[in-house]
Amino acid sequence: MSRRSGPEGETRLEYLQKLVTEYEDSGSADYKEQVMANLANFAYDPSNHEWLLQLNVSDLFLDAVAEEREPKMEFAIGGLCNLAMNPTARASIIDKDGVSVVMLCLSSSNEETVLSGLSTLWLLARPGLRCGAGSCPSVPEAAVQGAVRLARADSSRVRNLSTIFLQDCCTSEQVTEAEKSESGSVVGIPLPPATP
Repeated sequence: MSRRSGPEGETRLEYLQKLVTEYEDSGSADYKEQVMANLANFAYDPSNHEWLLQLNVSDLFLDAVAEEREPKMEFAIGGLCNLAMNPTARASIIDKDGVSVVMLCLSSSNEETVLSGLSTLWLLARPGLRCGAGSCPSVPEAAVQGAVRLARADSSRVRNLSTIFLQDCCTSEQVTEAEKSESGSVVGIPLPPATP
């Protein structure tokens, strides 16, 4: 597998390194979006995770999410979500304060970004999942509050995924507390528009 895929006969690792270098060296926002989309697509295949981790692509994804610029944010959180299936990647994301970065996706007006953000948080915080050598962290209060708010979204996809996140990753006490404080304290997290 590592010997295939490069258009010029390079190994997969060499090709991915080339993409990372192009992303870092490019001054074009459009080109960076294209490369980010390509890297996110490679993250979909678990056989690429080792190389993506070796190249610190999770850092690129986290930085792109933190920029909060669509559509690059959508591509980056999609790639991060794919990488978060890997226990080593989960640990790396958590160690780099990735949970707080991923939480930025909950306030996006792009439904796909919100869905990938919720899915990534689910992967990072679900009890029983291994994160490297330890267990995954508890869910921050702001994420619980955001999910409580999103559980009332017009979009059934967002509403259902938020409900699953709350059931799987949060205690009933966390949800009750978030619902109590939700009456006005969760500002800045708009609900994404419903899709037709």
